[in-house]
Amino acid sequence: MALDAARREELRRLLDDYVETRSQAAASRLIEGHIPLARHLARRFADRGQPLDDLVQVASIGLLKAVERFDAERGVEFATYAAHTILGELKRHFRDAGWAVRAPRRLQELYLELTRLVDELSQTLGRSPTVAELASSAGVTEEEVLEALEAGQAYRSSSLDAPAPGADGEASVASSLGQVDLAMATAEQRAELAGLLGRLAARERRIVHLRFWEDRTQAEIATELGISQMHVSRLLAKSLATLREASG
Repeated sequence: MALDAARREELRRLLDDYVETRSQAAASRLIEGHIPLARHLARRFADRGQPLDDLVQVASIGLLKAVERFDAERGVEFATYAAHTILGELKRHFRDAGWAVRAPRRLQELYLELTRLVDELSQTLGRSPTVAELASSAGVTEEEVLEALEAGQAYRSSSLDAPAPGADGEASVASSLGQVDLAMATAEQRAELAGLLGRLAARERRIVHLRFWEDRTQAEIATELGISQMHVSRLLAKSLATLREASG
């Protein structure tokens, strides 16, 4: 975020005043002076399904922490330290506060990475990426991609049903993935899949049927089967990988 000389000088004076006095008034002025930085960094995450105003609030909390913890003797520019702290707060928000059901952190991080890759690969390839292409770009296995996508449905604000990055408000992350979203399959495709279900164990067949034929949520399936939602997510990811391999 480029600043003109006058603005940089103003922020430097605010910082000097705060470092010298450590007063609440000086801290408030320093925070107010760097709110544009917080907004700028919050906008980087605006394509993940949460209102920008909420993200700015999270970024502002990070800015407040940066002011409270800043140590001028370490020789680090305040703007650099503040940006690092704000970004950390935003990432922590998406990792933790954004998940209705606690998924392993590796899946949380992979899911967020996949939402970025879907947009990036769609632009590069001129079409929706396949699971294999996502796996290759992310450096993980296809099963891990499927597992992360299923775990992502526990994500309150940036689930597979939320608008995809760069979408016009209609397309979701799931609907933009080639060969992934079985819920969007045509009747003909579902008939073909039905013939492959025999390769699955009875419980896995039941889960796939409930999810994609009856359009039940993972939470509803978990309640019906008496298992955890995360267990449903893992079994569903495993089943999808098996079906995809069987379909060639």
